[in-house]
Amino acid sequence: MKNYPPQFKADAVALYRSRPGATIRQIAADLGINPETLRNWIRSAGASRPRGHQADAPAGSAAPLEEENAALRKKIRELEEEREILRKAAKYFAGETRW
Repeated sequence: MKNYPPQFKADAVALYRSRPGATIRQIAADLGINPETLRNWIRSAGASRPRGHQADAPAGSAAPLEEENAALRKKIRELEEEREILRKAAKYFAGETRW
């Protein structure tokens, strides 16, 4: 069992509070610690997230997540199109340089 310094624990809890969109699992992975360890630190610190956080919202209010997903899907399509254009250009110029 690892012992973490109190400052590290406090910083981890502060990070949890400052990133409303992130889950305990994500933050724990970023810090390289077990999610249950972080969950225990949060509980012992009595820390909670500010009101209006997504995890505090009712289950039926998925609209912000749906909007974000739609925006991300659009970005993926744009990047795929750009990649395809670059592939075609690379293929064209590779063929042009051969004699």
